[in-house]
Amino acid sequence: MLKEVNCLKFREGEFVETKHEVAEEVPLAISVNGSHLVTAMLSPELQREFVIGHLFTEGIIKGLAELESVQIEGHHASALVAHFLPGVSGKKFIVSGCGGGTSFLDESKLPPITSRLNVDHDSVRAAVKATLTSRVHQITGGVHLVGLFVAEAHEAQPICIAEDIGRHNAFDKVIGHGLLTDVPFEHAFVACSGRISSELVLKCARANISLIASRGATTSLAITLAEKTGLCITGFVRGETMNVYTHAERIRH
Repeated sequence: MLKEVNCLKFREGEFVETKHEVAEEVPLAISVNGSHLVTAMLSPELQREFVIGHLFTEGIIKGLAELESVQIEGHHASALVAHFLPGVSGKKFIVSGCGGGTSFLDESKLPPITSRLNVDHDSVRAAVKATLTSRVHQITGGVHLVGLFVAEAHEAQPICIAEDIGRHNAFDKVIGHGLLTDVPFEHAFVACSGRISSELVLKCARANISLIASRGATTSLAITLAEKTGLCITGFVRGETMNVYTHAERIRH
């Protein structure tokens, strides 16, 4: 996750040779049933989870029952999927700038969230705080963080916290982990460090996750789509405050 590099640091009017740790970035080319789907630039950890989560949140599989196998060798991942139609994904490259991997966004096909989950406001704040405790993030400032939590009574149980150079990648990683460990997504919610975009709303809807909370901001389209699908968006979760933009009934106070 960390890679030490040489750099020149400017201080007190001069350059000084030094070492600096940066976030590692690697390519991963994913093929499905022999057809190239996408090449992602991502952090090297949890690659299997990323592949499975990405196939799921992009609507290529509806669950693990449709995934026959995943093989990862070097910078290549090969998946065998039942009922796969080549060409379902229009985007062939996911860059580290967090552009996301969603091929299209058709509001008429946005799945409704059926989860009846509501979460205590203290649990939401605690989940965001727990997600942000990352050594790599503190050292480099170069990764996004996403945490998957299951709500239980008045607390949230952490299931998986993923770090990645792209926030969409980190989201797919925790979803993949959830699928592999049979997490009941209807009882789960997500906390993250970065902006909540329309693409993250779509990924939540496909996983039947009803709440996403972030230390950061959101966008107007994300709010519009979240209102339609039943997702609670909570932003600027900092200290004792938070902004609830949609479906406030999902947060107990």
